[in-house]
Amino acid sequence: MKPHLPSRTLIVYAFMSIRKMLNRKAKAEIKKDLKVQEKLNVEVKDSLAMERTKLANERTLLAYSRTAMALVLAGLTFMKLFEDMLYQSIGFVFILAGLVMAVFGYRRFCKKKESITRYAHAYTPTSPVHAEVTAQEKAEAT
Repeated sequence: MKPHLPSRTLIVYAFMSIRKMLNRKAKAEIKKDLKVQEKLNVEVKDSLAMERTKLANERTLLAYSRTAMALVLAGLTFMKLFEDMLYQSIGFVFILAGLVMAVFGYRRFCKKKESITRYAHAYTPTSPVHAEVTAQEKAEAT
C-alpha cells in the first residue's frame, strides 16, 4: 500500500500561503541571512581551493621524484648491462640527470610551499566580520 501523498494542488497552496505570510521585513531578513551564507560559502570555496593548491604542489613533487628515480634506475641499468665505455658514460649522464632532477624538484616544492604559506597567512576571511555586522544590525533593529 502506497503512503498517501498530498496532491500537487495542496502543495502549491501551502507554498503560496507561506509566500503570503512573509512580509517585507521577513523577506529582508532572509535576504540578509542568505547574503551572509553566500559569503560563508565563498570562504569555504577559498579554503578548499587552498587545499587543492597544496595537494597539487605535493603531486608535482611526487612527479619529479618518480622521474628522478626512473632516470637513476635507467643509468644504473646502462652501467650494469653494458661494458662499453659509451654506455657507461650514458649511464653516468642518466644518473647525474636524475640527481639534478631530484634536487630541482625538491627546491621547487620548497619555494612553492613557502609561497603558498605566505599567501595563506596574508589571506583574511571576511565572512565572520560580515556575519557580526549583520547580527548587530538585527539586534539594533529589534
